[in-house]
Amino acid sequence: MNIGKIPAKTARLAPAREALIDVPNNRRMSYGELDERVRRLGNGLATQLGLGKGDRVAVLARNCIQFMEVYYACARIGLIVQPLNWRLGNAELLKIAAGGEPRVLVHSGEYADIAAALAADADIPHCLGFGTGSDGSYDALLAAANAEEPPQSAAVGDDDPVLILYTGGTTGESKGALHTHRSLFAGMINQTVAERIVPSDVYMLTGQMFHIPVGLAMNYMAHGCPLVLINFEAKLALEVIQRERVSAFLGITTMLNWMMAVDNFANYDLSSLRNIQYGGGPMPHSVVKAALDSFPCTLIQGYGQTEGMTMSFLSQEDHLNAIAGIHPERLSSCGREGFMTSIKLVDADGNAVPRDGNTPGEILVQSEANMVGYWQRPDLTAQTLRDGWMRTGDVAVWDEEGYIFIVDRAKDMIISGGENIYSTQVEAAIHQHPAVLESAVFGIPDTEWGESVKAVVVLKPGMSATEAEIIAAASQHLASYQKPRSVDFVDSLPKAPTGKILKRELRDPYWNTGERKV
Repeated sequence: MNIGKIPAKTARLAPAREALIDVPNNRRMSYGELDERVRRLGNGLATQLGLGKGDRVAVLARNCIQFMEVYYACARIGLIVQPLNWRLGNAELLKIAAGGEPRVLVHSGEYADIAAALAADADIPHCLGFGTGSDGSYDALLAAANAEEPPQSAAVGDDDPVLILYTGGTTGESKGALHTHRSLFAGMINQTVAERIVPSDVYMLTGQMFHIPVGLAMNYMAHGCPLVLINFEAKLALEVIQRERVSAFLGITTMLNWMMAVDNFANYDLSSLRNIQYGGGPMPHSVVKAALDSFPCTLIQGYGQTEGMTMSFLSQEDHLNAIAGIHPERLSSCGREGFMTSIKLVDADGNAVPRDGNTPGEILVQSEANMVGYWQRPDLTAQTLRDGWMRTGDVAVWDEEGYIFIVDRAKDMIISGGENIYSTQVEAAIHQHPAVLESAVFGIPDTEWGESVKAVVVLKPGMSATEAEIIAAASQHLASYQKPRSVDFVDSLPKAPTGKILKRELRDPYWNTGERKV
């Protein structure tokens, strides 16, 4: 399997079929046009710039057609794409770029100045710019290259590395997960089975292309589906679904929350939607039920990581059954292992924990969709990949039918007075208050108990609540020792590129100052 040849099949069968709808740049492109440009770019990179198998190509841009062209062209001729997170500061960008040692940096005109600085400081030989504010070198390279199939493509695929995807940095350190053609394709098979993809689908990419959702988007294109590119904003997403007749998208919890909070939500025509996958962390019962009531389609939940794409799924039927009163507790579950995945839960000594719904263990994953390792970090690779299994760092329990219930990240568990408190349980209780849009719970220093439970809450637009009201609402669903002792209200929560809440940014100030709650 050569991931770079994904556009070629539909280009051969239906060249006029729409491939990419670039909303931010008001561009549309057919599969025939896309495949020609991919071939030209591949030839240009190999012939004019002299790149060879295994060389890295960095990309600094927001979602756009050119970004996808780079993915396919590099994959087709055996290069490794190194997408850069434009949200990072210059120092972190330089660290990541330099670590990959790319030979080319492709960038949009928006980031021309940053790209020039990165190229100089990281010693990147070539820069290719496109769009307004660029030197036009990207399109010049394509125009000068031939449109024949690059000869290198015949010797590329399967176990060749193709992509370095950087983790969201929720632990404070971004790590480059190295994927091959085989691992991406295995992840696509998992998604195809779970999402039940059909060629008539229209997929909207809501996440950024520098992260793992791009693999889900490529999967729809492998089925010949049009791909709609946006830079997410809730009102825009609703408008695009209505206009482009979008049938599927991945919406993390926060995205779905904000979409449902848009003024006149009920007036948007969302009838084209067939299925929404959600992820990015456990979703409170109240939000799942609101989404099922609000969107005219099925839902599935996908649990995944940059290192392994999507690893387990809570199916469409599981959601419908739960609403009908059949195993409603499974709305708290991330489902069962995917089609191409095996999962086990182990204790601290590596022993399998029973499927009793009570005994916690770390989730381990065995799958061809797993990364092959962290880029240039054999130490971290050895810690994460052991005996064919990948350690996720997530703590869960599971029931006798294999449904997995994540109780926390290992690092987010709060220990207060010797009792283990799972932050996700407290967050679910807080969401019982109707004014809560988002919440983050973590432990802060306490001289008496070691840690006490702190909550930070974002309220829904136009609604209000007090600290006492939030604590009282949560207390109805928690033991006394689990309830939050204090609540702060903020306009927004810090998030990683995946949409996951960065609790460390909220928690660290309490622990780094040496101050302790009395």
